[in-house]
Amino acid sequence: MKEELFDLIIIGGGPAGLTSALYARRSLLRTLLIERGPIGGQVLYTDLIENYPGFPDGISGFELIDLIRRQVEKLGLEIREGEAIDLQDLVKYKKVKLANGDELTAKAVILALGAEHKKLGIPGEKEFTGKGVSYCAVCDGPFFRGEKVAVVGGGNTALQEALFLTKFASKVFLIHRRDAFRATPLLQERVRANPQIELVLSSVVEEIRGDSRVKEIVVRDLKTEERRSFEVSGVFIFIGFAPRTEWLKGKIELDEQGFIITDREMRTSMSGVFACGDCVSKKFRQIINACGEGAVASLNAEEYIKELEHAKV
Repeated sequence: MKEELFDLIIIGGGPAGLTSALYARRSLLRTLLIERGPIGGQVLYTDLIENYPGFPDGISGFELIDLIRRQVEKLGLEIREGEAIDLQDLVKYKKVKLANGDELTAKAVILALGAEHKKLGIPGEKEFTGKGVSYCAVCDGPFFRGEKVAVVGGGNTALQEALFLTKFASKVFLIHRRDAFRATPLLQERVRANPQIELVLSSVVEEIRGDSRVKEIVVRDLKTEERRSFEVSGVFIFIGFAPRTEWLKGKIELDEQGFIITDREMRTSMSGVFACGDCVSKKFRQIINACGEGAVASLNAEEYIKELEHAKV
């Protein structure tokens, strides 16, 4: 078993975690960033980001993450692949246990865990995942050239991905359980103006059918209770995100949905542990506020470490 001591451990390598690391390394803290998947998180799969300051023509998620990563790596950030499965409060220090058995000790911890796509939980969804069911239009959209696909959801992500899919699909059915979208007015305007997108509102997908791949979906109208079948080759699901916080239950305070509760300084209920980004309980989840929270978390972690060291002296 390998034990190491750091000033700061950051768990999660999305925009929030990378920004935390940027501030921490500029303060010369011995910092370790742990990420279980590719650095960048969900942002990697965003085709075009138009609301991040400094890029008047927009920027892809991959390009933005690449720029931020290069910036922090120039400062000597240590990045390690691994999955955190336990967090212990040792009063003076915090211990993070990884799935591979490593135990890492730090004076402070920042949780930038992000969130993962919610599932519909309907027949056929699990069976056809990777066989027509997808949660990433950027990844899988090119496989559906000239074919009909369905997008499920009504927020910004769903509408952005529906627009992206019109580059490849001949028809996009945009299915939403309400009669109005939650997305920004600009995206709604673009969607309604696109002749390749057909709106299917006040409706839910009840079943995904096929053989070796998706062939059709069954959709129920919530107002009339009428059921219809749509012939599609792909189903793209964007109905929100769930935080990756199951392993923290009973250790720090979470809200009813599992998001981490923090104060305005990004402090959690465990002393010396901070949180930022999509895993935090809040109203809006945008790249820009994830980065801001990452900076606040890092600055407060630095203050906490200084107070801890002063108390030891």
